[in-house]
Amino acid sequence: MWLGSRVGARSGVAGDDVDERIVRARDFYERALFGGEADVLPVAERELDGVEADLVLARGRLIHARYLAKRDAEDPRELDLFERAAALYRALGDARGEGEALFWVGIVHQVIRADDDTAVPLFEGARVLAEQAEDPMTLSYVLRHLGYAEHTAGRLDAAREWFEESTRLRRELGFRPGVAANLVELASIAAAQGRRADALAMADEAVALAEASDAHGILPHIEEARASL
Repeated sequence: MWLGSRVGARSGVAGDDVDERIVRARDFYERALFGGEADVLPVAERELDGVEADLVLARGRLIHARYLAKRDAEDPRELDLFERAAALYRALGDARGEGEALFWVGIVHQVIRADDDTAVPLFEGARVLAEQAEDPMTLSYVLRHLGYAEHTAGRLDAAREWFEESTRLRRELGFRPGVAANLVELASIAAAQGRRADALAMADEAVALAEASDAHGILPHIEEARASL
C-alpha cells in the first residue's frame, strides 16, 4: 500500500537528519535547566509525543509491509504500534494523525485477521477524522478498504461506489499507482456484474498506469485479474 509519509510532510530536518522537534527539546531542556523556564517543559513533552506518534506509526507500516511481502504469521507488535499512535494523536488533538493510525488499526483486523466486523467501525471512524482533517490520501485508503468489506459481503454495488470514490480522490491527487490498484478491484467487480468490456478497459488502464509510474509490484496482480476475465 502506498500512503504518503506524515513525517516528511510535517517536520523539517535539522543537523544530521534529526527531527527539528527533538532539537527543540534539547533547547527547552537547557532553557529549563539554566534559564529557570520550567514552563517550557510541557511544550517539549507535547512535541516529543508527536515525534513518538510519527515514529511508531512509521514502524508499524514497515512491519505491515514485511507481512505483505511474506504473508507470514502476524507480528504482534504491529497492532500495538498502531493503537499507540492513535492514542498519542488523539491526546494531541491531531485528527489527521489519529485518522491515519485508526485506519491502520483497521487494516490489521481486515487484512491480517480477516475480521471485517471489527475493521469496518474502525474504518468508519477513520473516515470521519480524515474528512474533518481534509486528508484525501488517507480517505482514499479508507474508502478502498470499505469497498473490500462490501465486496467480501457480496454487496457489489456498494463496493463499486466506495472504490469509485476512492479512485476519484486518487486521480485528483495524481496518485497513479493507487488508481491502478483500485482499477484492478473495479475490474473484478465489473466482471462479477457481467460488464466484461468495462472490466477489460479498466484492466488495460491499470497496466498503463502501473507501467508509467514504475509500480511493478502491481503488474502481476493486474495480469492475474485480466486473465480471469
